[in-house]
Amino acid sequence: MAKVIATEIRAGNLIEWDKRVWRVLKSYHVHVGGRGGAFMQVEMKDIETGTKGNQRFRTDEKIERAFVEARDMEYLYADGNSYVFMDRENYEQLNLSAELLEGQIEYLLPNTTVQVNFHNERPIGVQLPPSVVLTITDTEPTLRGATATGSFKPATCETGLVVQVPPFVQQGEKIKINTDSGEYIERM
Repeated sequence: MAKVIATEIRAGNLIEWDKRVWRVLKSYHVHVGGRGGAFMQVEMKDIETGTKGNQRFRTDEKIERAFVEARDMEYLYADGNSYVFMDRENYEQLNLSAELLEGQIEYLLPNTTVQVNFHNERPIGVQLPPSVVLTITDTEPTLRGATATGSFKPATCETGLVVQVPPFVQQGEKIKINTDSGEYIERM
């Protein structure tokens, strides 16, 4: 088993904690000023029972990564409440439930390559690429004279994901989005 520092925990990772295997849904680095130290706030879900929990880890704490077999698979299409993936080596198809992909569905476009993680031959999660490029389908029109300032506006992407973007980004443009935080990175 490999141990990682708490600051390396990312959404989609699988960790062993409290004698269970958990899938990380969200992870935030929190630094409180003054006497308090920095820590990682991790929202995670037990892969066996489906229960969710929040846990704080010190930034220097070592966390056990669960042993998983990662297979490169290609997302094909949505079929009702399940999502179909194809193994790139043997072309077998695998259906994963929307519950298993919670919080990751909005980043998936057909033909996207992802890693599907297996624990004891059972699919337990998907590791998305660090960023995805999506097309904006709806946003407010650009204001005349708007520049890259601290203000942002909501933009809906082709998958239904809503992202805060700078005012100069327009409908129909492609943007790069961080899959860990869901934040706008750049215009393509």
